[in-house]
Amino acid sequence: MKKIISSLLFALLTFSVSTVSAQFEKGDKLLNAGINLGGTYGGGGVGVGGSFEVGIHDFISVGGQADFVTWNYGWTGYKWKYNFLTIAARGSYHFGKHFLTMDNLDLYAGPSLGYRVSSYKSPDGFGGIYSDSYGSGVFFGVFAGARYYFNPGMGVFAEVGHNASPLKAGITFKF
Repeated sequence: MKKIISSLLFALLTFSVSTVSAQFEKGDKLLNAGINLGGTYGGGGVGVGGSFEVGIHDFISVGGQADFVTWNYGWTGYKWKYNFLTIAARGSYHFGKHFLTMDNLDLYAGPSLGYRVSSYKSPDGFGGIYSDSYGSGVFFGVFAGARYYFNPGMGVFAEVGHNASPLKAGITFKF
């Protein structure tokens, strides 16, 4: 986790802000990599994830995402551990050309649809290890996000919503 944060800060300091056109266009390829904060089903987890999308229209991109989130609950000797792996297709509608005057900001929102594998481990004496206990199966999510570009190919992103986690943040690449 410290390496991810250090890498993000280094990247931010390395690349200077310049006149950048981040307005989304057909054919753009977008790669997000970062951390997930907040857990599924109200837990306080952390995790990692990534997504990749390709622009199929001047306002629409489609792609996929993969996220892993884990969180613990309990006290010494009695700890539950929850794990969630989400793999999903996603699509985004990019709002920038409608009303933005900032060229280096990309606002977007969309749905995701895929499969979530969940499992948890309970303390000894409370039932052992269980799979599919927290709703493994079809997953539907929605998200809204923003990308801020420091140069034409790199920036930062943040997403909120009911997706793999309530908040995602990290580094983004456009090529």
